[in-house]
Amino acid sequence: MNEDKRFAVLIDADNVSAKYIKPILDELSNDGIITYKRIYGDWTKSEMAPWKAVLLNYSITPIQQYSYTTGKNATDSAMIIDAMDILYGGNVDGFCIVSSDSDFTRLAARLRE
Repeated sequence: MNEDKRFAVLIDADNVSAKYIKPILDELSNDGIITYKRIYGDWTKSEMAPWKAVLLNYSITPIQQYSYTTGKNATDSAMIIDAMDILYGGNVDGFCIVSSDSDFTRLAARLRE
């Protein structure tokens, strides 16, 4: 294990099931340490219950983003802003964007640059 590498894990709770978090974190831990673990969503929704059950076990920080209107990407935008803040902070060597949403394709490309 290379503990010198530091990673940020940013999770889109609206588009990924909580059942995948253990294998994701286990795999990433093989390459270094995870310094940021954040998950984004509207925690007032009942659909978030499976995620709420695992947050404490994996020390994941929930980021509240209310769904003021339908069909908007407020959660995605919050995640993108945080990713850029973390990137420019210079405290990580890599990112793990956890989502099934293709809206993050440009973010992934920019982080690689």
